[in-house]
Amino acid sequence: MKIGIVGAGAVGGHLAVCLARAGFSVSVVARGSHLQAIRSQGLKLIRQGDPPVAWVERLTASDDLAELGRQDVVIVAVKAHSLPLLAPQLGSLCGPDSPVVVVQNGIPRWYFYRHGGEFEGRSLTSVDPGGVIAAHLPVERVIGCVVYIAVQLAEPGVVLHTGGGRYILGEPDGSLSERLRSLAAIFEQGQLSVALTSQIRVEIWQKLWGNAAFNPISALTRAAQDAIAQYPPTHALVRSAMQETEAVAQAFGIRLPVSLEERLKDAARVGSHRTSMLQDIERGQPTEIESIVGAITELGRWAGIPTPHQNLRGTPATAQLGGMGDRR
Repeated sequence: MKIGIVGAGAVGGHLAVCLARAGFSVSVVARGSHLQAIRSQGLKLIRQGDPPVAWVERLTASDDLAELGRQDVVIVAVKAHSLPLLAPQLGSLCGPDSPVVVVQNGIPRWYFYRHGGEFEGRSLTSVDPGGVIAAHLPVERVIGCVVYIAVQLAEPGVVLHTGGGRYILGEPDGSLSERLRSLAAIFEQGQLSVALTSQIRVEIWQKLWGNAAFNPISALTRAAQDAIAQYPPTHALVRSAMQETEAVAQAFGIRLPVSLEERLKDAARVGSHRTSMLQDIERGQPTEIESIVGAITELGRWAGIPTPHQNLRGTPATAQLGGMGDRR
């Protein structure tokens, strides 16, 4: 089976090595020095432990999707803001029945597909400006994916896995389809922890609930997640932002499965995790501020829910989160 992974960074790289070790024919899309390292020495995955364990896989790698040819399964693991740029090329990877697993933080473009109610079929401009994703990635191909993992790109060609590793897969229409079960079997062959859900939107909000609070604050303060949760001023800010997010979620029919208090305790237990947004800022790269925070404020406007803490992203203090950070 041929599996194409678009975006072989931290999460995509973790998937690529695990699936290649299971015997699948894995091709990856990468760029720059990371691409050169993969081509010259393979893609290395280091799993932290005592002792640490490392694997290296030689993979077909390119910065041109068309070079990789048709794939049986396509996994898109790029940052949300990169998807509109890549969407026009995704068709070159897809056979007639190829599912596209979209591993993404924030609200995805397909969220209101078969959602029901007054917002059926609508799309967020913060997520899909100009409708590019909608035009080039048919929702019928899409499988949603929420991931909980502590992983980072340690250096070009090297992915460091420090904890976690749970992938949650779900159909936009809520069905436990045959293709969903087939994908779960593929992930399991790669020794990946995978769960299927008929409520993928609940899982999206459950993760977004924390991301929308911790990610921007960590990027601005350069602090790890446990420090933010334990320091009273940032703890209070996180709490307020999470209350806003929960109110917006509830306006769209979502009931989060745990309490705010328990979610905060979970965040503190994660330890000195550096959020993906902080890692982006440290590397001088654009962040997912629009799909995470911008989407919540846009949904808040639709539902008439105030989101003053989320709206702070528009101030000069947070301008760097939109891609104006350090350029090293």
